[in-house]
Formats: sequence, structure tokens, C-alpha cells
Amino acid sequence: MHSLRGAAQMDGQRHVHHDSDALADSVAGRLIALWQAAPRTRPWHIALAGGNTPRAIYARLRHRQAELDWSAVEVWFGDERDVAPDHPDSNYRMAREALLAHVPIPDAHVHPMRSPHLDLRRDCARYARLLDTRLPRRDGWPRFDVILLGLGSDGHTASLFPNTCILHQREQTVAPVHVAQLGTWRMSLTLPVLEQAEHLLFVVSGAAKAAVLKRAWARPEDAALPVNRIRPHGTVEWHVDGAAAGAVAAPEQRP
Repeated sequence: MHSLRGAAQMDGQRHVHHDSDALADSVAGRLIALWQAAPRTRPWHIALAGGNTPRAIYARLRHRQAELDWSAVEVWFGDERDVAPDHPDSNYRMAREALLAHVPIPDAHVHPMRSPHLDLRRDCARYARLLDTRLPRRDGWPRFDVILLGLGSDGHTASLFPNTCILHQREQTVAPVHVAQLGTWRMSLTLPVLEQAEHLLFVVSGAAKAAVLKRAWARPEDAALPVNRIRPHGTVEWHVDGAAAGAVAAPEQRP
């Protein structure tokens, strides 16, 4: 692993890993370390991400499940598609199949965003109420211990896509969003919730992300990239593989 330190607020700590396997191993280990360092006076709240890269991380956590006290963990989600919880495209279903169905976490500690009734706005309101009642707060907003995030080739993170109204949402914690370029609706945590997290962990993999990652790191003031709109109060870590880092930083070679 090769580490850099950025100067801008969203740069945070940059960790470039040799390949996607090393990336998944390292992020799983980092999540376990963050949990082990957390106070034991309340549950540890983590919001999971969807996509293929997190799937590998969840598989690592599954194999290292004995290192966590799952009764003290509450699992949430950063965003979700407009599909039922058992749909193949559901972020919740992916996380359940890769991790949650195989670890001893209480059912009451897993919080899918979508209900089987497929009413997106009601699900947003329901999830917001859950956040209000179960999470600690800072500056009036729910505060996660960790939010795991990805980065799209257009600069989106969670379901905060370019040119969408949710980017201007500063009152709600969870909101629906119509993604015109994909022709679909989603729901997502909003920017103020991301900003209040103790730890934001961005996980980026693959050469298709190299251009947007370089742009995000080189031009943190570029608000056309949704990821650059985050103004975090906690720590930020970027975990990327060598293909995603491209020419920005060369990964340390394994022997």
C-alpha cells in the first residue's frame, strides 16, 4: 500500500493499493480496526455501499466475522435503487448475500432502505424517522460512525448524481432522486448526513474511474462533481487500486 496526504478538505488520506484484492483486504481490515477502536457505550453505526467493489469487501468481512461483536453493530445503507429488497439490483440484497446472511447480527440491527411496498417517498420518510430515533446526533443531524462510499465515473457518490435536485437538499436526511441519465428513481442519504459522519471511506476500483478520480483529487473546488460538494466534519479516507489511481500515484509493488 502506498499512502499520500492531500491538502484540501475532501482529499483526506489517500491509500493506493496494488490491485482490487489488496484493496478489499485493506478496507475490510480498516473497518474492523475502526470498530475495535470505537467506544462500547452504544451500537456502532455503519452505512454500506452497493456495487461490485464493496461486494469483495463484504466477503472479506464475512470470513473475518469472529473479529467483530455483531450484536453491537447496526447496519444501514447509503442509497438504494427503486426496486424491492429481494430484487437482483438491490444494494440490500447484495449485502445480505455477501455478508449479512452469514454473520450473527440481530435482524433488528439491519435496516434496509426499501420496503416490499415500493413507495419510494414513504420509504424515505420511514428511513429518516429511523435515523432520528436510533443514531446519535451532531448539529441536529444523525451521525454515522462510518459511511462506506464509492465513486461513479461521473463523480456521483451514493445516489448524489450530477445535475439532480438532491444536491441542494439541506433539510431532509433521506430523499428520493430522479436520475435522468439512467431513467430511474433512487433514494439516498443527503449531503448533510454524509458530512456529519465520523469516518467517510471512499472505495474506488478499476481503470474506468481513473479520469474522474484524477479530476476530483486535482480540482477539489470543482462542484460539478457531486463528491466534491461534501464538506466533511470527520475524517476522509480514499482507498483505491492501482488501475483507478492511474497516473496520480503509482502503487507499491508486492514482492
